Amino acid sequence: MALVMHTYPGNKGAFKALIAAEYTGVKIEVPSDFQMGVTNKSPEFLKLNPIGKVPVLETPEGPIFESNAIARYVSRLKGDNSLVGSSLIEYAQIEQWIDFASMEVDVNILRWFAPRMGYAPFLAPAEEATISALKRALDVLNTHLASNTYLVGHSVTLADIVLVCNMYLGIRTVVTKSFTSAFPHVERYFWTLVNQPNFKKVMGDVKQAESVPAVPSKKPAQSAKPKAKEEPKKEAKKEEAPKPAEEEEAPKPKAKNPLDLLPPSKMILDEWKRLYSNTKTNFREVAIKGFWDMYDPEGYSLWFCDYKYNEENTVSFVTLNKVGGFLQRMDLTRKYAFGKMLVCGSEPPFKVKGLWLFRGQEIPKFVMDEVYDMELYEWKKVDISDEAQKERVSQMIEDAEPFEGEALLDAKCFK
Repeated sequence: MALVMHTYPGNKGAFKALIAAEYTGVKIEVPSDFQMGVTNKSPEFLKLNPIGKVPVLETPEGPIFESNAIARYVSRLKGDNSLVGSSLIEYAQIEQWIDFASMEVDVNILRWFAPRMGYAPFLAPAEEATISALKRALDVLNTHLASNTYLVGHSVTLADIVLVCNMYLGIRTVVTKSFTSAFPHVERYFWTLVNQPNFKKVMGDVKQAESVPAVPSKKPAQSAKPKAKEEPKKEAKKEEAPKPAEEEEAPKPKAKNPLDLLPPSKMILDEWKRLYSNTKTNFREVAIKGFWDMYDPEGYSLWFCDYKYNEENTVSFVTLNKVGGFLQRMDLTRKYAFGKMLVCGSEPPFKVKGLWLFRGQEIPKFVMDEVYDMELYEWKKVDISDEAQKERVSQMIEDAEPFEGEALLDAKCFK
């Protein structure tokens, strides 16, 4: 039985295995009659992948789904080759960059792409955080590629294939030249690879988006009246109860956040955030003094947090991305919180420490429920009557260095 790839045309996930096949000489058939939304919902397809997603690879031993898994299978099918590395360390580095390409590049491109194409709700703060995370990832790549032609070793590996395929969707849709020009080594790398014969045979000519698509306009809400006319049985009820159809089907008011129901606070969070952002000199005398003047211990509470697993923080960019992801997921608290996250140490393992200001006297329940990172930290409420703790708060707000005897690798602010 030949290998058969079920996918729609132009699927970047399928490209990974198809490009790997060009390098290894593996033959893969791609049926031309696949219809997304039809073929992948058929009973026959659901036996291959119960979720109904593509791509799926049929092999003599059984089906494989998930694009990275398929690409790994194809790259190893004919034994060891340059795609999978020539040593254990190269194999590990290839896997490292595949994970990076998936979690730092692909995820953020999709989060940018989907709302712009109308596949998900558009939220400006979320897009801003997503673009910031993507820039950080490309900056890491740019630094690495400044002295390396490929991600690992001296030839194309599966890591290069996966990364370029993950970038492909973004480059064609939302990642413009003005965006990538800040990362010249990434640009050189991407365009060099997509023009290699084995890539070009699968991808064809790749053209970069000239502009970011406009945010789709919201569809106007449909009136409830036509429904009443289409359902004659409801007309009798309408005469008995003359309540207007619009009123019957009016959306229920959105439940208020419990924090909005708290007694008013003399501390205006936005005023503190503006003071923090606009203070460029004499930070201790202006911003820190201003913070304590504004702080309302009845309306707000301060919390220290310490990462529980600092011994795992052995790679600087992974640690920074871990903290960046946490702040991105905290976006739902922006109206009610201010935070500082410090990554301490000049060499691994790096220590992650934080300070958070929350509305209310406890960490908001919706934050504990929605942000899984919260359980990765030890949380301690600040006692501002303790001068040592109060001074620690001040030092964390102003990014004092050294902090507790250690250099700062990075300091991030959530505001």
